[in-house]
Amino acid sequence: MNLRQLQQFVALAETGNFHKAAERMHMAQPPLSVSIKKLEDELGGPLFLRLSTGVQLTPAGQAMLADARQAIFHAQQCQQAVSTALQGEGGVLRVGFIGSATYSLLPQLIPSFRRRFPKVELVLDESTTANILTRLEANTLDLGLVRFPVLHPGDFELTPVENDEFVLAVAADSPWQNQDCVALSAFAQEPFVMYTEASVPNLFAVAMLRCQQSGFTPRIAQDAVQVQTIVSLVESGLGVALVPGVARRYRNQGVRFLSLSDNPEKLNIGIALATVRQSSNRLVERFIQHAKTEQEASNHGLRDI
Repeated sequence: MNLRQLQQFVALAETGNFHKAAERMHMAQPPLSVSIKKLEDELGGPLFLRLSTGVQLTPAGQAMLADARQAIFHAQQCQQAVSTALQGEGGVLRVGFIGSATYSLLPQLIPSFRRRFPKVELVLDESTTANILTRLEANTLDLGLVRFPVLHPGDFELTPVENDEFVLAVAADSPWQNQDCVALSAFAQEPFVMYTEASVPNLFAVAMLRCQQSGFTPRIAQDAVQVQTIVSLVESGLGVALVPGVARRYRNQGVRFLSLSDNPEKLNIGIALATVRQSSNRLVERFIQHAKTEQEASNHGLRDI
């Protein structure tokens, strides 16, 4: 039994006539009769009563009709799903993202992407940059929003979608609470809340490099993985911390975010879209192009609201 036979069976059931069913199926009547007979032989019994006025479903044929229609419907759905996926307009897109992408980037990209591509199912998974890159390599993610610079980019394409720079998070009741801009070198003797090296090696390395560029190696009092956790630990009085500037969106009355007057021009941080090099996934291409379009529109104040 195949899909073509099911379509022929339904056509004959609905028209009640071999000639009309053959016309609907764009075929001659004799091949249709042969095909229906083969279907009946395969299933082990007659599906139609042959009458002088046409055909009529047997009880077995009546029992089969609903499932046959459903099978045809699902086959059509499969064909449509494959077609839209090949065109980059449907299917499943698995996206890994770092926690700080939730401050601004995800709210900017996801709603507008869903409006433009409603047939695409987005599966979002929060993780770290290192884990996202590992999962991209293992093909358990299609693309990732990761923190850059990446120390070992390997076989990945990185498309920057959000540029940023470090700011210093301090407790709101600290001696610097009334300042807006400071030199990082002034904090050489302060305890730091730092990124866990094993879990977020890229951001750890860049933050350490940033301190070294200001002439000191930070004294690490506590480490953590997520930017939100680090900000909370700063509020708890465990130290100061270097965090991406986008963390200013983290509404917390217990923390102040101070600009750094001595930020090197070449040490920029941000978020990039990471994909496996030479990916042929059309959905990935659609998302990257969408992100670029949104970034350009945002830079010109034209982003969709």
